[in-house]
Amino acid sequence: MAFEYYIRSGQKKLRCGYTTGTCAALAAAGAARLLLTGAPPETLRLVTPKGVAVEVEPAEWALEDGAARCAVYKDGGDDADVTTGHLVVATVTKTASGIAIDGGKGVGRVTKPGLDQPVGAAAINRVPRQMIASAVQAVCEDTGYEGGLSVVISVPDGEELARRTFNPSLGIEGGISILGTSGIVEPMSAQAIVDTIAVEIHQAAVSGAKRLLLTPGNYGLDFLQETALIPADIPRVKFSNFVGEALDIAVSEGFHTALVVGHIGKLVKLAGGVMNTHSKWADCRMELFCAHAAVCGGSAALCRNLMEAATTDACIALLDEAGLRESVLESLLAAIQKHLDRRVGDKLRVGAVLFSNEYGLLGQTETAKIIMEQWRKL
Repeated sequence: MAFEYYIRSGQKKLRCGYTTGTCAALAAAGAARLLLTGAPPETLRLVTPKGVAVEVEPAEWALEDGAARCAVYKDGGDDADVTTGHLVVATVTKTASGIAIDGGKGVGRVTKPGLDQPVGAAAINRVPRQMIASAVQAVCEDTGYEGGLSVVISVPDGEELARRTFNPSLGIEGGISILGTSGIVEPMSAQAIVDTIAVEIHQAAVSGAKRLLLTPGNYGLDFLQETALIPADIPRVKFSNFVGEALDIAVSEGFHTALVVGHIGKLVKLAGGVMNTHSKWADCRMELFCAHAAVCGGSAALCRNLMEAATTDACIALLDEAGLRESVLESLLAAIQKHLDRRVGDKLRVGAVLFSNEYGLLGQTETAKIIMEQWRKL
């Protein structure tokens, strides 16, 4: 029973899927109905918070020793999701009153503050918990059952799957999280990444940090570790391509200073005010090098060569040949600082540090120099 709900991304029509939270709610409703009626449901159906109905067939079910078990396969649609094709299982038993929800095998446990659930709780987020409780309560009302139910959500291979997610770095141990705010997975959606960035920055804020280091990815982290430019106790958060969103979140979480550290191939785009550095949004690297080289007195031949360069490292080599590396980088860094300041206003002091794998440290904005000096003195 394929889930047929589509969105359009550019010129492509993409099939959506449904979240682990939706799977858990469907499985819980199926297990509750099996427990209360003794009859296995042929199909499971619910309307997600987004308003889209999801109907599936149970993948497995069992009723023994006073416990009912129902499983649903996760369908991520055209989204690249590690949980797609894996089982989400609900086991339901009777209790005196109320609906209790917990995680079993393969569902992670929260070990650090600042997440959706408190430390010690199963990593079943707020909206999935509401969906599970609502789905189970509807079965109780439909069958006339007035007692309570215990619902335990498990993912048989969740512990292995979690190694391929952000959970270990977030402080969620032992399995995956049961997630979803809309109940629907939209392919190619950036929201999941932004949400993860928000969680990591929030965790840093909850720990009492007021200083933050933002970097696109592992290259930045490796560079910082190798150079020891910045104290190791400052929280480090990877923002992927979403530097603008990361800065917005840092402001909302009350940080007072931040450094953006990254490879020039990504961060040079900030000189053009580009706050999402993915190439599908903008790839103005060579144009920026060309424009700033021209302002710094570069020849027409140099500008043509910069426009035709394959990489930003190649641009640096061309600037070296022309004796313009220092002046062009200063010009680019000044533009980067202007756009960073425009993004955060007076609510956050932020600077940028640029490096290259081939050339090492290339430079830092004037604000970054001040921040780094102050950080080293603390």
